[in-house]
Amino acid sequence: MRVLIVEDEPYLAEAIRDGLRLEAIAADIAGNGDAALELLSANSYDIAVLDRDIPGPSGDEVAARIVASGGGTPILMLTAADRLDDKASGFELGADDYLTKPFDLRELVMRLRALDRRRAHTRPPVREIAGVRLDPFRREVYRDDRYVALTRKQFAVLEVLVAAEGGVVSAEELLQRAWDENADPFTNAVRITVSALRKRLGEPGIIATVPGVGYRIEASDRE
Repeated sequence: MRVLIVEDEPYLAEAIRDGLRLEAIAADIAGNGDAALELLSANSYDIAVLDRDIPGPSGDEVAARIVASGGGTPILMLTAADRLDDKASGFELGADDYLTKPFDLRELVMRLRALDRRRAHTRPPVREIAGVRLDPFRREVYRDDRYVALTRKQFAVLEVLVAAEGGVVSAEELLQRAWDENADPFTNAVRITVSALRKRLGEPGIIATVPGVGYRIEASDRE
């Protein structure tokens, strides 16, 4: 999952981003409305977390632009105001959920995962391919009924590959979906993570390399 955090308090934004990374959720930060709109035009996000009171175009304006784009990106609004009228106006703008400051990071993570499940309600909550069973809610992976312990980053990469249902996923896309905008485009982190993931999943290998293109899941590893 990749989310956009629109928050003008740098320390809070960074704390949220770092906390989400520990949950294998990639997050980018925008400190004002203009930066948020720029990132939204350049990247694809699964969820937008918007503080309503930000410099430049307000969180409300950013929310309206997201809704008007027709992309269906869920919106979770953050605010220090907890009046019912404030929440009602946020929902009228198109917000999907609302969280009042201060909040517990665990609650934010639960709400993000709930929004992601709602967004993808047409796909089964538990995915299976080539003997691999991945439960995104419980963060569990089984290979032929054998539990596979994965790091958060390995799980994030596998989740993207499984969602592709055998389609090829480029290293660039994996970097974008499982890391965030601060990832070095020339890093070998994807190759290293995929290599470690193969070892964790065991034999026969199911993550194949398509030379010059990317990676895919299939019945056997042809690399």
